[in-house]
Parts: sequence; structure tokens; C-alpha cells
Amino acid sequence: MKFLGYTLGDPNAPMAPPTQEEFAQMGELIEEATKAGVILATGGVGPLNDGVKVQYDGTDFTVLDGPFTEAKELIGGWALLECRDRAEAVEWTKRFLALAGPGETTIRTVLG
Repeated sequence: MKFLGYTLGDPNAPMAPPTQEEFAQMGELIEEATKAGVILATGGVGPLNDGVKVQYDGTDFTVLDGPFTEAKELIGGWALLECRDRAEAVEWTKRFLALAGPGETTIRTVLG
């Protein structure tokens, strides 16, 4: 099963960049998960200023350029995982958060 995990951040409280040691530890975890066939892809996302929203009301499209003043949470990064089940996705996510520090990751099943 495929799962998408994404971390959330507060746009008003930017996170400090990781230290060299934290980068190395994260690299080791990503390498281990990749060799295990769990991580299919990872990435971060660009700043909110570069974002765009496309809305459709059933008749018309509206395109809104960022920044979005109503944003309370931002997606900071994501990982596409291939796991046996949700429990395995949760265990890998716990390992990630243990290295990344306090925060929250949402895990969603990828359909199709």
C-alpha cells in the first residue's frame, strides 16, 4: 500500500534549519528506508508566496496567487511510502519525527 505523509508547520513560527548532525541522521534514515523499499520519493515544498490556489465552483475557475493570509498551517515536506499497512507507515513516521523533532505528520492512503 502507498501512503503519503506530510509535515505541517506554522507560517508565523519558522523552523530553524537542521544542524549538520541532524542532516546526517536524516540522511541515514532516508537511505535505510530507501534500501528497504519503503520510501518512494521525498521532498519539501516552496514558500507560500510562490503558491497558487485553483478554485472551481461548478461553473467558473478562480486562480489565487499566494501568499494566503488565511493560512494557519503549511505543508513543510512530504514522503511517499510503500508499506505493508498503516501500522508500518506509522512506525517509519515515528522514526522520522524522533529525528526531526517536535511536530506533526499526517499520513494518508494513496488511492489508485
